[in-house]
Amino acid sequence: MADRYLHFTGTAPGRFLTKRLRLPQPAELRRWSIEHPFLEGDLLHLTAADPLPGLADVLSRMGPGLRPTETVRESSRPAAVVVDATGVATAAALAEVHAALHPVVRSVADCGRVVVIGAPLAADDHHQAAAQQALEGFVRSLGKELGRGRTAQLLRLTAAEPAESTLRFLLSPRSAYVSGQVIEVAGTEATAPASWDHPLAGRTALVTGSARGIGAAVAETLVRDGAHVFCLDIPRSEEELTRTATRLGATALPLDITAPDAADRITEALGDGGGLDILIHNAGITRDRKLANMQTERWSSVIDVNLDSVVRTTDALLKSGTLREGARIVATASIAGIAGNVGQTNYAASKAGIIGLVRAMAPRLTEQGITINAVAPGFIETNMTAAVPLFIREAGRRMNSLGQGGLPVDVAETTAWFASPGSGGVTGQVVRVCGQSLLGA
Repeated sequence: MADRYLHFTGTAPGRFLTKRLRLPQPAELRRWSIEHPFLEGDLLHLTAADPLPGLADVLSRMGPGLRPTETVRESSRPAAVVVDATGVATAAALAEVHAALHPVVRSVADCGRVVVIGAPLAADDHHQAAAQQALEGFVRSLGKELGRGRTAQLLRLTAAEPAESTLRFLLSPRSAYVSGQVIEVAGTEATAPASWDHPLAGRTALVTGSARGIGAAVAETLVRDGAHVFCLDIPRSEEELTRTATRLGATALPLDITAPDAADRITEALGDGGGLDILIHNAGITRDRKLANMQTERWSSVIDVNLDSVVRTTDALLKSGTLREGARIVATASIAGIAGNVGQTNYAASKAGIIGLVRAMAPRLTEQGITINAVAPGFIETNMTAAVPLFIREAGRRMNSLGQGGLPVDVAETTAWFASPGSGGVTGQVVRVCGQSLLGA
């Protein structure tokens, strides 16, 4: 559904009126397109305390549109600013972060990016842990201050090379609706894809709930990045599922993911010698009611589809070896699972369960090179949110730092980053795709 307010604020009368009335003035976000696949402008690389070895080399590979520099060019508005704060180990050293960003933050271009690079918290050094944790509050607050479509993230690293995939995502139009997030990249080694333009070439993916909406957008994005995709949805959506799969050059798989033999049928559909490199758990339902009015069926159906089927299917595909070594698993959580929501005790429980699943499985899958992560969407413009009453819909759109709803492709781009072979150091992470919603952390 079109966001008429966003369109109005982009007109001259709209800018004048909203400014006079002190109403939100969201900027139209610059998302990835074939014509504009990269941010364009200066990439300002600043350092607070000791620099992280190799970071400058990684930043030099961010794309042809970005020009790395360590000094502000005259009359330049940098498209992105990266502040290396990995060496900040005391409260006093935080002054160097302020000193680096304070003179340049106003000059960041509309829809630009600010990424602060931090280090993991040291369990044996409370001074370092305090200073590095302070960066989280700093970045979350900065994301709420920037405005004009600009975003801020905190990226925790121990080495620069494993972060290339993540930096390519954060410093690109693909991350337009991701802001105020804290992401940790583990390890010191990375496997770059053969082509950053088609990082999923030669890989096989399964996307559940992909007949329409977010699932269809995820399937389309994975196909764009080179994967062969199996689109799965319930049999009663077979006609729409087939249309989506045909349009994408994918394979339709009409199947109820809650069926006891769902994993076996997925393996069978892949064919002899087939296997999965990417498993995307997107299928989900809502059956909203306040707990006092919630019937048992409403509770159990949501838990079964949104959580239990994810656990069962993942376990079975791992046990059978259908999920190959080095596979990527991405599950869909929600900001409702982080912050809760009135009338959604069942839905919030199921999505919080996804977060627990991801965090518990991640360390156990590391030996196989398998990663598992979750996306947590906020207000996304879909048929479901279009049916929400007007005033509630408008509140959902505006209650975030970017002042607008996200699009299905925003969730898809985040999922594709998780799915990349270059994202092997990213596991156990929950990234909100919500424009930095006021709900939750």
